[in-house]
Amino acid sequence: MKTTPEINIAVKNAAKDGKLSCTLARKLADELHVPPKVIGDTCNELKIKIFACELGCF
Repeated sequence: MKTTPEINIAVKNAAKDGKLSCTLARKLADELHVPPKVIGDTCNELKIKIFACELGCF
């Protein structure tokens, strides 16, 4: 599954100072009904760093 404009906007809005917590990334994945990898790939494309990774998903 690839990223969409809706996912890009959600990730951009959730990220603070170019960073997104793992907890929030997983929550976004659940809310958007996509695998966590899609959120991770979107963050990579947007140059957003995921921090405080809890499960090694990203």
